[in-house]
Amino acid sequence: MLRKARLSDVDAIFRLIAKYAKMGLLLPVTISYICENIRDFSVWESEEGVVGCAALRIFTKELAEIRSVAVDERFRGKGIGRGLVEFCLGEAEEMELKEVFVLTKTPEFFLRCGFEPVDKRNLPHKVWKDCMGCPKFPECDEVALIKKFD
Repeated sequence: MLRKARLSDVDAIFRLIAKYAKMGLLLPVTISYICENIRDFSVWESEEGVVGCAALRIFTKELAEIRSVAVDERFRGKGIGRGLVEFCLGEAEEMELKEVFVLTKTPEFFLRCGFEPVDKRNLPHKVWKDCMGCPKFPECDEVALIKKFD
C-alpha cells in the first residue's frame, strides 16, 4: 500500500535511508530531520511493514525535489521505487508545480521515470543547502535530472 508517511513510520524510514547512506547513494538524515519533514515523505507498506520511502521537498511555487528514495533490498525490482516516484510526481502536479528535479547516483532509474538530464548549474542556489555539508562538495558526483509539467 502506498500512502503518506506517519510519525509511526519514522524509524523505518530512518533505517531505509541509513542503509543507502552507508553505501554512499543517499545523503544521511537524522530522526529529527525525518520528524520535522514527515509531511514530505510517502511510504510503501507491505505485510512486513514499511519497505520503501521517498520525499517531495518543495523549494518554490514552481520547483520541488524528489529525494530519499529507498527500497528494502528484498523488495527491489517490484515497481516500488517507481510507484513512490510516481506518487510524488502526482503530488507535484496536484500542487501545480512546474518542475521536479532529482540529484542522483542512479540516473538510469529516473530516466525510466520520465526525467531528463539538466545541468546542475541551472538549478537555483537554494537547492545546494544540503550539499554544503557533503564531503564531496563541490566535486559532486551526482547527476541532475528534471521532469517538467505542461
